[in-house]
Amino acid sequence: MNASDWKLIALALAAIGVLVLLVTRARMNAFIAIAAASLVVGSGAVLWLKAPARDAGGLVMKAAADGTLPHYTMLGVMKSFSEGLGGSLAGVTAMIALGAMLGKLLAESGGAEVLAHRFIAFFGAGRIQLCIMALALTIGLTTWFAVGLVLLAPIVLTLTHQTKKPFLLLFLPLLSCLSVMHGVMPPHPGPSLAAEKLGLSMGLVLVWGFVIGIPTAAVAGPLYARFIVNRVEANPPPAPTKGSTLAPGQRLPSFGVTMFSIMLPVVLMLLATAAELTLPPTDSLRQVLSFIGNPTIALLVAVIVGGWTLGLRCGQSAAQVLRYTEQAVSSIGMALIVIGAGGGFARVLRDSGVAESIGHVGVAAKLNPLVFGWLMSAFIRVATGSATVAITTASLLLKDYLAINAPGLDPNHTALIVVAVGCGSLFLSHLNDSGFWIVKECLGLSVMQTLRTWTVCETIVGIAGMLFSLLAYVLI
Repeated sequence: MNASDWKLIALALAAIGVLVLLVTRARMNAFIAIAAASLVVGSGAVLWLKAPARDAGGLVMKAAADGTLPHYTMLGVMKSFSEGLGGSLAGVTAMIALGAMLGKLLAESGGAEVLAHRFIAFFGAGRIQLCIMALALTIGLTTWFAVGLVLLAPIVLTLTHQTKKPFLLLFLPLLSCLSVMHGVMPPHPGPSLAAEKLGLSMGLVLVWGFVIGIPTAAVAGPLYARFIVNRVEANPPPAPTKGSTLAPGQRLPSFGVTMFSIMLPVVLMLLATAAELTLPPTDSLRQVLSFIGNPTIALLVAVIVGGWTLGLRCGQSAAQVLRYTEQAVSSIGMALIVIGAGGGFARVLRDSGVAESIGHVGVAAKLNPLVFGWLMSAFIRVATGSATVAITTASLLLKDYLAINAPGLDPNHTALIVVAVGCGSLFLSHLNDSGFWIVKECLGLSVMQTLRTWTVCETIVGIAGMLFSLLAYVLI
């Protein structure tokens, strides 16, 4: 490490500080704020530090024939941001759009309510927390956090009034499970991009996501709920009034059909992973399973099947199914450009030399790659308030860090790093996180109540997920 490393890290901290101020104080659009932070880093590297130019692989370019070293320029900064934005979106845009379509079909068909009633009947009132966790884990596989919360909050509120159990005792397990699903499980955007950038099978990330995510959600949900329920006075909102949402000629999908529609992409991705682990590369069956288990193909198949099982088969018209898919895509436009901006920010950090300097710090501190990735993700999460930006930026920084400091790392270890980075991206949700305000309004809590419940729950998710991942990393 040298003085230049510390200057670059200070520059990155200043850029993140600017990002926080723009998002929280100025209420600036997240994309514009991230672009501005990228310019802060880039211009500082160009004007203050005279950073050397780097090639497409992030390596310092060779000196010219006269011995002069090409320097990073402002045009180079814009090129870095543009290429980072495009590179981030190239691998995940289709997955995010298709996942949103499947979630929309599930919501509009009434499939979420079908799952809720069957799970409640199966688990019984005595295991209501377990029922809510199972429901959240199932629906959270294919729906974004906010969508899953909106779908399930009325159901949990109804259960709260029916069972007379404390409000938070039922809602914290719901929040922890939905949050874990969003942070560590493909096809959600953050873990999908991390797996794609680190060259991992989505099925392998799914397996480790379940192994680490379920105990993490249990600690942050039911266990923490038992501790906090008598320490925070929170009155539940009124029970939702039951209204018919089905038009004449329409009907709800059956439980089996709904489960099949949700689990189809997961099963296809797991089959591809199993084939890659057990069959030789030239085997024709492996090639077929690898193709249909590709995340984009698996989700495409699931959406086509879901259009029938959750749409046409339930009495919806083709025009209605088309409208649902179009609405789903239009609702994720901002999320997509924020993901792209996070990738652009990470590329500027790399090309300006910040990523290399951070790597030097990690090496000097002799940090385990998993701990290093978690720290990067948690730091960016707390600073920016975005789980997606945190995991996107951290995974792109990790790609270079692992290439230098842990080449040839076992895929299982790399998958555990992805899970840990996903948990870090959920750490300490506070006032600069849109999820904080969604939870506050949906549950009818005050700011202080939300800080003592949701914020602490997310902090436990971040820490417990890292510890469980680290334990598995060491043991295997």
